[in-house]
Amino acid sequence: MPHSPAHDDPLAELARGVADGRRDAAQALAAALAPRALGVARRILGPGDPDVEDAAQDSLVAVLRALGQFRGECSVVHYATRIAARTCLERRRRARERGDVPWAELALDAVTDESAAAARRRQAVRELVAELPVEQAETLLLRVVLGMSLPEVAAITGAPVNTVRSRIRIAKQQLRSRIEGLCAHAPDAWAGRAAGGVA
Repeated sequence: MPHSPAHDDPLAELARGVADGRRDAAQALAAALAPRALGVARRILGPGDPDVEDAAQDSLVAVLRALGQFRGECSVVHYATRIAARTCLERRRRARERGDVPWAELALDAVTDESAAAARRRQAVRELVAELPVEQAETLLLRVVLGMSLPEVAAITGAPVNTVRSRIRIAKQQLRSRIEGLCAHAPDAWAGRAAGGVA
């Protein structure tokens, strides 16, 4: 693996060690990235999701396996964040395909408690994001859910900043369209909410 141009990245040397097959480097890097992987899983799946810890572990395994392709265009943490986001998104998609995530019920059930209603809206939006094309969903998650800057998202995804902006715009339009379709069925649950409220 070529040396990263980001020579000040504190994890770059460990990443090179993992790519070279060093077990000690893999253990050290996994320990360093574990809090980040768990944070990404909580943000994307929801803090109460029972699969959060499993998703974080799957993300770490995926990161270690992918380091042979890491070329240093971004930091190791950002590279790991992208892989963790994709891993969690794929887990969400598989759950939906199996019917394990009753997002419609979460979104449309009558709710009287406002905090519960807000939690249901957030969960429903998470499920709607899983319906988007992968590149749009990934870009939206990195920017809106994980709070990364446009240049950071561009570096992580290898896309120009204008492409990142376009993907976010299209993703939000798609979410608004889906939410508007649900609003007719549950206006109280979705009042005042738009795609920009993804959390």
